[in-house]
Amino acid sequence: MNQPLASTAWIFLTTLLLVLAFVPFDPQLSHWAQNLPDEIVEFNREITDIGSAAWMIYTSALLLLVAFIVRRTAHQDALRHKARTARNLSAYFLLTIGTASTVVHGLKFLIGRARPELFAEYGAYSLTPFTSDRLFESFPSGHSTAAGALFGAFAMLMPQLRPVFLILALAIGVSRVIVGAHYPSDVAAGLLLGLWVAIMVAFVFARQGWLFRLDAGGWPAPKRATSQQKEK
Repeated sequence: MNQPLASTAWIFLTTLLLVLAFVPFDPQLSHWAQNLPDEIVEFNREITDIGSAAWMIYTSALLLLVAFIVRRTAHQDALRHKARTARNLSAYFLLTIGTASTVVHGLKFLIGRARPELFAEYGAYSLTPFTSDRLFESFPSGHSTAAGALFGAFAMLMPQLRPVFLILALAIGVSRVIVGAHYPSDVAAGLLLGLWVAIMVAFVFARQGWLFRLDAGGWPAPKRATSQQKEK
């Protein structure tokens, strides 16, 4: 099995196991999280929208445009090299987050799980596909997917800081449960979906020689700065 398929298989299996583990306890965990002390709930309300894909996509697109313009207009080689690296970085984040957002919204539409705020009427396991109603778009969590994609991309680029990025992604995911927007299984699926997209895009970039290289084991690893300067 090649490495992209191997990583896909492992992430799919991990997602399946976590979702199956959380689903029986989704109502209890969701109720417990929403009834934490007010200070904790309010803090999570403040940070939860960091997981919104909109600002990530717009920022990446703007940086990509700026880097492209600088790359085309700069006359100094050093500046052109920096602009080329910035262009590739912006493109990596834009493609990763944009793809993850597209996939997760397609899954939401197909699955149609009722959100926790509809628990009294529908329970925790109601599925109403093809409604195009945000109240029936709980699985997977979109914010968690975006956080998984963003911090997954950072983790691919800076492997030495992966534990930090994992904690940040988890913090956004947990906040979605605490504010009552999602069940824990929604969050687990979203985080892993975002991570999977970050890894798959890194494989594509590595095969093109952009930002990443394939290491001895066939996995994407960040290229050295000197190597990135030579990218076409």
